Amino acid sequence: MQPGQAESSNGPGTPVRCVRGGPMPCVPGVTSDTTRPERRAGGGGVVVGDLVAGERPISGDGESDDAVAIEGRRKARSFWKELPILLGIALLLALVIKTFFVQAFSIPSDSMQNTLQTGDRVLVDKFTPWFGSKPQRGEVVVFHDPGGWLPGKAEEPNAVQKVLSFVGLMPSADEKDLIKRVIAVGGDTVECSGRGPVKVNGKAVDEPFIYRGNTPCGDNPFGPIKVPKGKLWVMGDHRQDSWDSRYHQDRPGGGTVDEDHVVGRAFVVAWPVNRWASLPTSG
Repeated sequence: MQPGQAESSNGPGTPVRCVRGGPMPCVPGVTSDTTRPERRAGGGGVVVGDLVAGERPISGDGESDDAVAIEGRRKARSFWKELPILLGIALLLALVIKTFFVQAFSIPSDSMQNTLQTGDRVLVDKFTPWFGSKPQRGEVVVFHDPGGWLPGKAEEPNAVQKVLSFVGLMPSADEKDLIKRVIAVGGDTVECSGRGPVKVNGKAVDEPFIYRGNTPCGDNPFGPIKVPKGKLWVMGDHRQDSWDSRYHQDRPGGGTVDEDHVVGRAFVVAWPVNRWASLPTSG
């Protein structure tokens, strides 16, 4: 046989060899194998080596490219169908945490300097009060306005602020809340005269947190005042810039705050990151 020629036969089952450059063309799209014979596939396709001409190659894991693509599209559709459910669960968890466990509050003024700065975000423990925990002396607490402590109507929040307040990452604009330090609790007698110090039940209170340059009484000495049961006497750490119990003695409650108005104890500064700090009980 001359080079470039292919063996052929009209008899059934006789092999046909594909030779590059010969008169018998190789199967298009299939790499020729000059050492292995072609054979007929059961479905009528021509097999060269182990590959049937006209069929797609098989991927390494045994699946065709079409099957892999279809499976990818199914997973994508499944993800988008599940996304609303996942978002709903996340929202529900956020609402539960806000209602029963922890809520974030923003500091709007300088009344708690230097312990807290304007713009700080604090986390407030709302969990322990469910078990009967009461505010203690020295704790920093968030409480609802007892009535007339804050100015009238607050600024209308934007859409983002409304969403954040709904899930507990910001206080609601409808809720008028304040943050102060508990100085005396129900049954205590509190007073401050001259340049201080503040006295509770006749004993001077150690207040290392007072803003530098301020006196314990600020510019408004008071007392002695007997704090009613279930009430709190609260003051800001920046004594000369805090509109606290001292300035509301002419209102119902004599400047005290009802324990039932307390949202919870602020226990950590969570934002900004460079100001992260816990807020332990002092005094």
